[in-house]
Amino acid sequence: MKNRLKELRARDGYNQTQLAKLAKVSRQTISLIERDDFMPSILTAVRIARIFDEPVENVFIFEEEEL
Repeated sequence: MKNRLKELRARDGYNQTQLAKLAKVSRQTISLIERDDFMPSILTAVRIARIFDEPVENVFIFEEEEL
């Protein structure tokens, strides 16, 4: 699963620590998600999408072979 976290953070002016606090996760979790080394729970994915005012599928992109 790919994601647009880094792009959206830059767009909205958040650093990893700020986004983590809003999403109620650690900064390390945000870093791992951005590097595609960790798949967030549905709850975390929804929180992050709401922070950016985007649908979940615009933040987290599933590859065809993953479906």
